[in-house]
Amino acid sequence: MKKTVLVTGASAGIGKATAIYLAQNGYTVYGAARRMEKLQELKAYGIKPVELDITKQESAEGCINQILTEAGSIDILVNNAGFGAYGSIEDVSMDDARYQLEVNVVGAMRLTQLVLPNMRENRYGKIVNISSVGGKIVFPLGGWYHATKFALEALSDSLRNEVRGFGIDVIVVEPGATKSEWGNIATDSLMNVSGHTAYKDLATKTHHVFTQLSQTIAEPIVIAKLIKRGIEAIHPKTRYTTNQMASTVLLFLRKILSDKLMDKLIMSQLN
Repeated sequence: MKKTVLVTGASAGIGKATAIYLAQNGYTVYGAARRMEKLQELKAYGIKPVELDITKQESAEGCINQILTEAGSIDILVNNAGFGAYGSIEDVSMDDARYQLEVNVVGAMRLTQLVLPNMRENRYGKIVNISSVGGKIVFPLGGWYHATKFALEALSDSLRNEVRGFGIDVIVVEPGATKSEWGNIATDSLMNVSGHTAYKDLATKTHHVFTQLSQTIAEPIVIAKLIKRGIEAIHPKTRYTTNQMASTVLLFLRKILSDKLMDKLIMSQLN
């Protein structure tokens, strides 16, 4: 029997690649996003577009109820919707900080709350939370973005032990630099917010590093394949990370270095 998957943020990047890849591999896929016009091309792959603004309870409930009515269950939830807005903690407005937390953290947990009753009833479910290497390693001027990913990691760890008794797995995927709209949003916000403040020198150096990273980023299909591996494993790992050299090395160093040594390493890349 086909499993039904809801992929959020399916209009571009990782979400779009994941929706297409899972549909091509026999899943019934619903692709959700605010921009319905961006979802129309997914119909060619048999993907069912559904409008979703994860910052609004009514929209989230409507999305979940529609899928449950049409498909009967939601077996797998891929919480991919999110964005990265950069700028110094001093410069980012509280409204913008709040909105990033609402989208990246509260929105994902809102959908999780809504799918859990059905998963518990079926004694089966997979919740995949798309975090980031930035959920373990922090760069300056990305404090609010990193805060959302650290929070998602913590929530995933707590949730995993809450729902395991109901036959539900919680899987964290930690992409490194990946081709998507994320990079442009992050770099544009960085310079708009802190490019003309007391942090302008650091912002310029950070922007330069982002530009260099954009030359070696992974294709979204790499993450889509990680997600498929996780949801099809009998006993999935708690975390899946890409094999990009930079990400692997940074995650290893984060485990063995003190905070101050890690600070020196990070800042050395911005000089």
